[in-house]
Amino acid sequence: MQWQNVAINKMIEEAILEADKKGTKVVSLGLMNQGEELNIYGGLYVSRHPKLKVKIVDGSSLVVALVLNTIPKGTTQVLLRGKLNKVAYAIAFKLCQQGIKVATMHEDDYVKLKKSFNSSEANLVVALNFTQTVWLVGEGLTEEEEMKAPKGTLFIPYSQFPPKKYRKDCSYHYTPSMVAPNSVENLHSCEDWLPRRVMSAWRIAGIVHSLEAWNEHECGYTMHNIDMVWNATLQHGFQPLNLPNHTVIT
Repeated sequence: MQWQNVAINKMIEEAILEADKKGTKVVSLGLMNQGEELNIYGGLYVSRHPKLKVKIVDGSSLVVALVLNTIPKGTTQVLLRGKLNKVAYAIAFKLCQQGIKVATMHEDDYVKLKKSFNSSEANLVVALNFTQTVWLVGEGLTEEEEMKAPKGTLFIPYSQFPPKKYRKDCSYHYTPSMVAPNSVENLHSCEDWLPRRVMSAWRIAGIVHSLEAWNEHECGYTMHNIDMVWNATLQHGFQPLNLPNHTVIT
């Protein structure tokens, strides 16, 4: 509902302005506080307050980096399914540039992705069948679609919240997240679906942004250099997650 978005944005905006007044260096939007429909991935606040000193970070570059580095080595094709957003477009573009074939389930998704590339891209295709065993999934994945995956498929979410697990013969990776360094104390878990001492990438990105003293926003339709953010995050001691222990590819 539009009136709910207005109320939510007002609270977020007030928090950002208060942080700016107190001299805070970085505000991480975290989960549920960003989105194209909600606030243009946080860009709404920068456009309203162009003189903000506090930097707004949506964490998209680290999310993309994590998904790319979670895909098993040797993968030649993936299926991209779920709501297309800033992160999904970036993932598809990077994979195609790396020579990995990206298939979509629906023609309209294919058209949107192809248009965003601003160039002809042979590695972007519409799936005629569902032989891909690596699926990159966002919000909106349905049970019917999930059941089309081959046995042994690895589902890698690029969404903030995990997909529902309808398959017992497939593997589901965690949502984009990393293990915190040992120097971080008194940390249980960031979200209730993540293991102990594990933080969502959207939250980690704000910490790294502050530690690196980067002096620009990452919000709206802009995104930091993905490799730079990935390397900086690793250098600060954050480590990628392995597959959940209870899940086995069969």
